[in-house]
Order: sequence, then C-alpha cells, then structure tokens
Amino acid sequence: MPIHQAQQRSAAASSSGTLGVRQAEAALVEHYPRLVRLAYVVLPPSLGRHRRVLAAHGAVQRALPGARTSPDRLRVPARSRRSPEAAQGPGPAPYAWMRLRVLRTALAYERRPRWWPGRLPAPAALRPALPVIWGLRLFPRAGGVDELVLDRALSDVTGAVRAAFALQLLDGLPEAGVRALLAEAGADDPAGAVRRAARLGRPDRAGAQELLRSGEFDPCTVQTRPSDLLRRRHRVRAVVLAAALCVVAGTLAVAAEKGVRDAGEERPGAAAAVAALDPAALLRTAAERWADTSRIDFTAWPVRGDRRGDGELLGRALRAWSGPRRTVRVSTTPGTVAVPPAQPPRLLFAGEVDGAAVVLFHDGGVRVVRYAEPLSGGGGAALDFARTDDADVTTAAAVVVSRTGGKARFLMAPWISGTTTRDLLAPDTPGRPLAVGPDGVTAAVERPAAGGGCGSWPVLQLRSSERIVENHAFLLTDLGDLAPAHLTYTPKPGRGAPARRPREATGTEALLAWARTACSLRALSGSGVRAVNNWAFAEQRLPEGEASAKWLCTRADTWRGPGRVLVQFLRPAASPTAPAAVVADRDDTALCSRFGQHILAGTRWKAASGRWYVLAAGSRAVRRIEATGQVRGAAGGPTLAVRAPRDASVRLTARLREGGTLAAVR
Repeated sequence: MPIHQAQQRSAAASSSGTLGVRQAEAALVEHYPRLVRLAYVVLPPSLGRHRRVLAAHGAVQRALPGARTSPDRLRVPARSRRSPEAAQGPGPAPYAWMRLRVLRTALAYERRPRWWPGRLPAPAALRPALPVIWGLRLFPRAGGVDELVLDRALSDVTGAVRAAFALQLLDGLPEAGVRALLAEAGADDPAGAVRRAARLGRPDRAGAQELLRSGEFDPCTVQTRPSDLLRRRHRVRAVVLAAALCVVAGTLAVAAEKGVRDAGEERPGAAAAVAALDPAALLRTAAERWADTSRIDFTAWPVRGDRRGDGELLGRALRAWSGPRRTVRVSTTPGTVAVPPAQPPRLLFAGEVDGAAVVLFHDGGVRVVRYAEPLSGGGGAALDFARTDDADVTTAAAVVVSRTGGKARFLMAPWISGTTTRDLLAPDTPGRPLAVGPDGVTAAVERPAAGGGCGSWPVLQLRSSERIVENHAFLLTDLGDLAPAHLTYTPKPGRGAPARRPREATGTEALLAWARTACSLRALSGSGVRAVNNWAFAEQRLPEGEASAKWLCTRADTWRGPGRVLVQFLRPAASPTAPAAVVADRDDTALCSRFGQHILAGTRWKAASGRWYVLAAGSRAVRRIEATGQVRGAAGGPTLAVRAPRDASVRLTARLREGGTLAAVR
C-alpha cells in the first residue's frame, strides 16, 4: 500500500473514533509496568504474592486479542462509551482501552456466579493461565511497616475498592472517571467503591501514593525463592512408584497413583513437616551471602557457633519445637504462634553461651526461635518465639542469645562492622567499645532495669558495613524480646519545610530527646516492639515569660502491626535527663505514623508564680486550637495557653489547614 494511502486510512480511523490494534500493542509495551502494577493491586490478596505476580502479568498479557485476530479487522475505541473524557483520564486512547481490559480480568478474580460454592475461589482464580513458573516462588520486594499497614488495609476491601484507590493514586483519574471506568469494567456499585476508596490512606494521601508506587506493589521487580524442594522430590518419587506399579498391575497402579497424589495434595505440608525434624535438612546460608544480596535480613545470616554440627543437639531442639513440651518452658511475644515448622527452618547459631547450649532458628521469614538447655545441673530447656517478618538491616542486626541476671549477650548480624554501648541517660558520654567473639556473640551487656529506679538505660550503638552500602550508625535497645527494638528520632520541621521522616537517633538533638524519654520505654517491655520513634511535633513558649517546652510523640510499632503512642511533655529542666511527663497513652492507633500525621495533646502546668494553666499543642497542620468546658479560650496556630483552675474540666479541639477538626488525644 502506498504511504499516502496508509496515512489517509490512519486519518480516517482517527476521525471515526477508532485506533488500530498495533497502537494498542505499542501502548502495552510502553505502559507494561504501569498496567501490571494496577492489576497486582486490584487482584485479591488471598491468591498469595506468588500467584498475584503471575496473575497480574497474565492479565496484562492477555489484554490484547489472540494471534489469529487480524489487526486490520479489529479496532480499538478511542474513547470510553459511557464517559468519553472522564473515563479515559490522562494518557492515550490505546492505553485507556488496555487498562479497561486489564481491569475486567483482574476484577473477575472475585466474581462468583450465584450457584458457585462459596468455599471455592472464583472461577477466574481456578482457570489455568500463562505465565507459569516451576520450581521458583516470586515475591515483590518487601517494604516497611507502612507498606504492610497499607497492604492489610487493601486486603480488607473488595477488588472494586482497590481498583478505585489505584486508579486515583496511580493514574490520577477523577472520581467521575473512576466511577465510569468501573461501571464499564463490570464492577458492582462503582459509586460505593469510590466512596470507600476515598477513606483509604487518610489523612496522608500523598504518602499513600508514594507507598503504592514502592517496590512492595511492583510485580515487575521481584525476588525469587525455591519452592519446597523436599516436597517436589517426594512427588517425583511418587510418580516413579506409580509408573512401576502401572507396569505390574494396571488397576492397582491407578489406585496407588491416586492415593499418592491425594496424599500430596490434600496434605501438602505433611512431607515437609516430617523433613523439618531432620537436622540434616536445616537450611544453612553461605558465609559471604550477606555481602552479595539485595535482601538484608535474617535469610542472609550464616550459621555460626561451635556446635552447629552437633546433630544430637539440633535434633533435641527440633523435637522440643515440634513435640510435646511438658518439660520445656515456652515463651512467645504477642502475636507470635508457637506451632511446629512447616518446612525445614534456617539454622543461625548453635553453641555454648553462659552455661547453656543455645540454638537459634529462623523460620520462613516470620519467626526467630531460640532453644536453650543447661549444660549441667537441674532445670529444663527453654523455647522462645519472636516475630521478625519483614526485618531489615537494622531490625535484623542482632538477636539475644543469653540473659543471665541483669546482663544479656547478643548475636550480631554479619554486616555489623562496629559495636559500642552507650547510656541514653548520659547523652554527652561517648559510646564504649563492645567486644564481639569470632562466632559473633558479644560480651555481656547491662540490661535496662525492669522496675524500680531508672538510673541508666543501656543501648547498643551499631554501625553497618560499607560492603552493603548502608554504612550508618543506629541504636538498638533490649525490651525483653529476642529481637531488640530500633530507636529513631523525627525532628520538628522548619517553617514551610515538608514533613520529615524518622532518622537514626545518634545525633545530639536526638540523644537529648531520648535522655528525657528513655525511662518511658519500660512500659513497652515484652510487647513485641519492632521500633520506637520520638517525634518532636511542637515547641511552645510558656506563659509568664518562662522558657520553651517541647512536645514529643513516642510511637512504638510492633511486629504484629498495631502501634502504641505516648505523648510526652518536656518542661524546662535543670538536668538534661529529667524525665518527661507522659500526658497521653493510646494503644492500637495510627497516630504519629505516616497514616496519622495530625495530633493534638494537652496538659496542665504550674508556673513559678503558682498559677495553673492549660497548655495544648498540635502538629504542623493545626491552624487553630480551642478550649471549651469550664474554661474557654482559643488561639491561632499550633499552641494554646489559657489560665485555668487545677482541676477544671476542659475539652480541646483543633482545626486543620485543609479543613476538618481534631480532638486531643488522651
């Protein structure tokens, strides 16, 4: 065909509102990662991350018509039929057409006919489709606590709500466009889905958008792990046995093959559970693996300890883990299950520490388990479980191997190049070197006092190796669990500056803040805390010409997800270690996290003159604070001070810059 005729045909197609399939193919190539991410977010999390990755790629790859369809016979609509402009949104028409087909496929994974049994997955989830991968499991890169919170929030809503959320934050569609697109994709109640999606990620929608674009939700950048190798080997043996029986006796062979297949499918963990008790099947990481991997967590720990080859000790530890525990003391951090391992765990350490034989396991990326038995004398064995899912370079940096009296020893991660200890209540005193043995076990370290006085608060100050390009220092503290908690600090932002993120608590300002709040960490002991952040959210000039006071929000994030918040008031003090006053305490809250960046708190304060005041302070988005009740007052800005009797009943509220109100946390 001459070039001018082709140009005329293309112009005619454009003028008639249609575009060729070849342009849709070009859109697929250009926007493939964008479409796959959209499909991954919309697909039901119940599929599991491996199946979601494959299903997301399959949904996009099947969006184009089959190979037998002639590109000249099929035309792609240039505009949506229901809402010509809104449903398309930003981007070319071929991309909008591809997006619609991807959405239809992803939403079908939750669509069940009325007659379909409720216990079975939707028909689309049972239909075999490409791509298929054998012998490997695929996972997007694990994110942090905020990504986990968002992923759990998305798992609690329907696919249509997830689609509305993704279309707004990833594709920038307006609400009208989202409703029209969901309707055309066949979603039930598009308007309701848009309303429910508007509540996700509040109040920091920009932060939620950043999370949605992170590696946690990117199925194009994945990590691989082998599937169950032992189970695969057993299945191969079963197939060989069935084939042999088939040669001997056809009918009996069919029955035997069915029995073997049913045993493998109906009880998929049986073979792996038996193999998990075999010390020879324990996973062992190579010594230098940590320096050549993008995943820096417990899976990169090499096995250490002078008894790592002691099969009898390892066997006793595995049997204590999986069998009756009448003589074994068992402890678990909140939210941690003490069930036997489903697959062979990873061996981290086996050696003798402080008169006991200690074995450390890492189980499937979720738990760290410590087994300890006395070398001599009475006393039974002990088994401790702790959650460590999604650990990183800091939260997987150390594990407690022994606690005796008021001291503890830690096993250091292989990427730790510098170890010191310091006292949080002595912020001006530099850290002291901490000796580490050839097997990675530290010298005994003083533990924070469990009760009574709070004269010191020992912490570990560690430095990661330059070999992992994470050369920085950070603080860990022992709160009674196997994994020590990571301490961070968020300074108050300057005027007009964007909100800051938590940083390592090793600077002067951070150490001074922790010197006044360290003793409040006693309230978090044994609660499975992953990290604790001190956020300086406000500074207030006190009445009657006195100095300034600071307001801190101390947030403890647990391994299981929920967080606890302590709001602390730092009045002027002569001593840099004078304890702050805890003015609010709340459990299971998003306050002071990325998903709860607005806060208002109040307290009563006595001036040097003897007069009492009600003080209040809010975060940077607070533009006005009001006091009602027995005392009334108001002030523009993020702080308030009003005269009030000591026992006056006062209710504090704040107005935010973008609208809305905020009640004081108690």
